[in-house]
Amino acid sequence: MSMLRNITANNPRSLIKPVFFTTVANLAGVIPFVLLVEAARLIFNPFVYPDMPLDTERLWWVCGALAVSLVLMFACEIPAYRAQYRDAYSAAADGRSKLAEHLRKLSLGYLNKRDPGDLANMMVGDFAMLEHGISHLVPQMIGAAVMPVLALIGLSFLDWRLTLSLFAALPAGILLVLLTSGIQRKLGSQHMRAKMDASNRLQEYLNGIRVIKAYNLTGERFIRLEGSFRELMRQSIRLEGMLGPIVLSAVACIRAGLTLMIMDGVQLLLGGSLDVITFVAFLIIGTRIFDPLTTALAGYAEFRYLEQAGERIVQLLREPVMQGERQPPAVHDVELKQVTFGYLDQPVLRDVSVSMPAGSFTALVGPSGSGKSTVLRLIARFYDPEKGRVTMGGEDIHDMDPEALLCKVSMVFQDVYLFQDTIEGNIRFGRSDATREEIEEAARLACCHDFILKLPNGYDTMVGEGGSTLSGGEKQRISIARAILKNAPIILLDEATASLDPENEAEIQKAIDRLVRGRTLIVVAHRLKTVQHADRVVVLDHGRIVEQGRHHELLSSNGLYARLWRRQHDAGERPDDSVNTMAATTKKLL
Repeated sequence: MSMLRNITANNPRSLIKPVFFTTVANLAGVIPFVLLVEAARLIFNPFVYPDMPLDTERLWWVCGALAVSLVLMFACEIPAYRAQYRDAYSAAADGRSKLAEHLRKLSLGYLNKRDPGDLANMMVGDFAMLEHGISHLVPQMIGAAVMPVLALIGLSFLDWRLTLSLFAALPAGILLVLLTSGIQRKLGSQHMRAKMDASNRLQEYLNGIRVIKAYNLTGERFIRLEGSFRELMRQSIRLEGMLGPIVLSAVACIRAGLTLMIMDGVQLLLGGSLDVITFVAFLIIGTRIFDPLTTALAGYAEFRYLEQAGERIVQLLREPVMQGERQPPAVHDVELKQVTFGYLDQPVLRDVSVSMPAGSFTALVGPSGSGKSTVLRLIARFYDPEKGRVTMGGEDIHDMDPEALLCKVSMVFQDVYLFQDTIEGNIRFGRSDATREEIEEAARLACCHDFILKLPNGYDTMVGEGGSTLSGGEKQRISIARAILKNAPIILLDEATASLDPENEAEIQKAIDRLVRGRTLIVVAHRLKTVQHADRVVVLDHGRIVEQGRHHELLSSNGLYARLWRRQHDAGERPDDSVNTMAATTKKLL
């Protein structure tokens, strides 16, 4: 049962209709051969029994039944074909949607540990293999297994001796396949890993194509990509080269049963203990029985390989999603209480406690790697802290429904990602039921309405994947329009203006001012001048809070914040110095 769960990505019910109709179609396919046996019996009777005339009337009835059986076969094949393919593709489509929804509910900590190429290949490649298994392998294998059982029972009534000879070698073929299943699984696992690695390296190659071109890491010089393709080639040859003899040997064992039956039948005919009609019946039916059996055994090795793809999907579906059922409170103050957190055993936050009252403006500043962005991700519950609590309205967000919690939060990231959709569609992600008028109003507030109207198709202009057809400032303003449209009471800004030119920064600052009115605002800032009016500035260093207070209080305390402020202030007053420093550094490099 576990094998069927794996091959169907934990949905074995999807096999019911394909297996049923395929079995019916296979049984319908036996009817013509039974009728041929009856026709042969009628034709041979006058030769075996000279006193018995040829029953032409019955022979015509058999011929008519044979014609009807061919129509019946065709009629049974149509629903079988539809059930196999339609249900297979429907199951794969539903499975992909289910897996995508499951991935959305997992923590970012888990997803960051997985290679994106691995997940993409699982979503497309593994489900494509399951489609093939549901449509081509499992129904035919089960249907093929039913026929020998029925034939064994039916032929035993004709002659048990020939029946025994016909099926004598079948256990040997099945045993050979079963005993080598461990080898098949090992070879399949190695090939699967090689295929995953090749897919991951290709994804890496495409994502890093700008760096590859810049450093001329193309062609044979990109060793990792070429090496993964070579390894996939070796594993593919190894898989086919070692599984082929196993399958062929098993098929030979099964086919040997027909040879044994013929040899036994000839001896019995010569001995006078077997009539010709019975022997002919075994010859006709015997050839028909072994065709689906051969197909089933050849498909079993492929079935074990595809099972591993299903097993990977099932394991991912069993990965626990972020829990929580309580609805968020109506009060929107946020507090971290003695929070400790790290990525992959690397500590980032250490015993952090900070309170952010509802409707306040809190700024998080500090050197790179001090844990500022991590605080925002913990508040949005992209991760759960290892120790301590994050609360909203005094309640632990760990107990809240993650979906309901995110409805309370709007985030604007430094690196904006836009989907390959229209401008309107990307803004609509903020609220799916928004009207066109509401979208345009959000765009006006975000200072992006004017530049959108200048695009070829306005709001219906398609955006390249990741927003590649827009500038950084344009993408940032669209992301703010999305946040304005969502109208969430808590706003998280992660260095939203850090990498922008002064003109774009001024426009985006206006949009942010409109976005945050009456809301709880928590900002990660690199440019300290953008947060000097914050209600509270929290300074982090090496994962700990080293200072907090208002801008003027921190300046007078002459701590880390004051040093960072003076450094940026001095750099802003003497721009020529930075130019001269860059020129001097470039000279040294050259």
